[in-house]
Amino acid sequence: MPSTTIPALALASLAILLSACSTEPAAVPPPAPSEAAGGNRIYVASHGWHTGFILPADEVRKAIPEFRRRFARADFIEIGWGDKGFYQAEEITAALTLRAVFWPTESVAHAVAIPGDPVEFFPTSEVEQLSLGDAELSSLLRFVSGSLRRDGGGAIVPMGKGLYGDSQFYGGVGDYHLFNGCNKWTAKGLQSAGMGISPAFKLTAGSVMRAARAMGG
Repeated sequence: MPSTTIPALALASLAILLSACSTEPAAVPPPAPSEAAGGNRIYVASHGWHTGFILPADEVRKAIPEFRRRFARADFIEIGWGDKGFYQAEEITAALTLRAVFWPTESVAHAVAIPGDPVEFFPTSEVEQLSLGDAELSSLLRFVSGSLRRDGGGAIVPMGKGLYGDSQFYGGVGDYHLFNGCNKWTAKGLQSAGMGISPAFKLTAGSVMRAARAMGG
């Protein structure tokens, strides 16, 4: 067999392997289209390689009751989803990066309390504002809530301290891998909100943010 075919076969085998892996959390069915103006301000944020949502805290606390005490004073709550080892690591190594990308691993969710204006809170990050109707926001929140793992009693599972500010890690739903990463998670959330995006090839922060800019108009 010619040596030039080996990388192609390896990539094909990897794609077949990962296609059989969990793609949870799945997007939830979006609401029916509405002509009502969206009055709920949300944000999509990119911190370089990773994207997530910044959502109104009052609505997040309704969807995830445990946040009422943990993030009682927040105006907004940032929520992201990613690889358990990579996301929580104090030092990022090449081995950790390769494992997170090429091998299905456990996931975690990351929640951060944001006081005041999210754009001012993240001055060096790309932050795009979107406006959602009530039904669209409710659908997005169902997706976000469904991304947090729960114990036998139905409670979310707190883990270690978060990365910055007043933040916390929680157990996540689904496996993280090359074709089910943090940016695809954000795209699935936008799809859940009825934003007309296909998550299939949204593997990079740039592709998600380009879509968010288009949606924001």
